Amino acid sequence: MDDDELPRRRDDVLSALVRQPLDPLSVDELDARLAALEAEIERVRAHRRAATSQKAAAEALFRKS
Repeated sequence: MDDDELPRRRDDVLSALVRQPLDPLSVDELDARLAALEAEIERVRAHRRAATSQKAAAEALFRKS
């Protein structure tokens, strides 16, 4: 089963984040939110690259045997 197929927890922070209304936020608050989200996206991408690299290394190791 892929992670995408797993049910999300009801208290999932991401689910709460996307439901939050943006109308009450100022332009500065929206800019800060965008910066934080972009930093989080890069952090997730870096983690994904590392995980993909580790998986490829493990697959290569077991192919040689």
